[in-house]
Amino acid sequence: MTTAAPRILVIGGGFSGMSAAIQLRRQGADVDLVEIDPGWRSYGAGISLGGATLRAFRTLGILDAFLQQGSASDGVHLCAPHGPKVAELPTPRIAGPDVPGGGAIMRPVLARILADATLAAGADVRLGCTFTAIEPDAEGVEVSFTDGQRRRYALVIAADGLYSKVREALFPGAPRPRYSGQAVWRAVLPRPPEIQTATMWMGPRVKPGVNPVSKTEMYLFVTEPRPSNEHVDPATFASHLRALLDDFPAPTLRAIREQIGSDSQIVFRPLEGLLMPRPWSRGRVVLIGDTVHATTPHLASGACIGIEDALVLAEELGRTPDVATALAAFEQRRWERCRMVVQNSARLGEIEIAGGDKEEHARIMRESLMALAQAI
Repeated sequence: MTTAAPRILVIGGGFSGMSAAIQLRRQGADVDLVEIDPGWRSYGAGISLGGATLRAFRTLGILDAFLQQGSASDGVHLCAPHGPKVAELPTPRIAGPDVPGGGAIMRPVLARILADATLAAGADVRLGCTFTAIEPDAEGVEVSFTDGQRRRYALVIAADGLYSKVREALFPGAPRPRYSGQAVWRAVLPRPPEIQTATMWMGPRVKPGVNPVSKTEMYLFVTEPRPSNEHVDPATFASHLRALLDDFPAPTLRAIREQIGSDSQIVFRPLEGLLMPRPWSRGRVVLIGDTVHATTPHLASGACIGIEDALVLAEELGRTPDVATALAAFEQRRWERCRMVVQNSARLGEIEIAGGDKEEHARIMRESLMALAQAI
């Protein structure tokens, strides 16, 4: 397959940017990828993934690596605070009958899988480098870089995340990330034998959960209402996380609570969201992933929709020789799906913060997962 843009720059070496580089290299484009972090690191603990994400992994050619290094399973167990399972959320096998409906993996492990695939695809990766100026014109984009180089491209893909410098430069009036009033705590812990799939305990306002990330480890996640986005001293992380589990007498959670100590790997993140109105492009510069639609994790689909952006963009660039036509088709295919994930995730968070209508919460979850199962 050929592509409408034979020479492409990807700004940002996160999940969306790497996915774009992999897929566009397969279509014969010359791809440069610049990443400002010289270590090309990915921070965080575990990441939960739905069936639509595993379907995208299959398209990218990294599904086998994920299955070897992460964990995949069917269904989500929903439990009462004192332990008994009260419901099971089905997870259809979207990626194929041979692939479980969901899973999880350590973020740095997934980043390494994608980085290896990016290099194997033949992308020219420059670390510790980003742009200093982007100048789009009718036929292409002139880009100046922090390493002193200046290059011309047929297309620039901005995948530089929630605090995107490209968005700031080209769309100065665009919305800024908005704090949701909720934060999430994550910790990586040994996996007890009874934890075989994603499991959540449904407290009134605090909802702990665990998900296996490998054959021997799982990660704990706990959402917490926090009215203001204030700094939390890392020295207090362990005691605070233990305190959040105090009201859950479930035996598994009690055992997990006792494992949390000062040496535990704990990540605290205030939850922010962003949905940038269309257009998502200016001339031959297009924005994808968290740069235009950052979501809270309530549907476990933030990475999914960013990776899907990369796949759809590559597909549309391969369908037509005209870049403008491809970008318009990309936006048309992506807008409603991404809007649904961002806004429905935000609403789920609002219901949890308020201790609101559980029926509405269940309906939004069900309808959202059905929508995500549809083809992209």
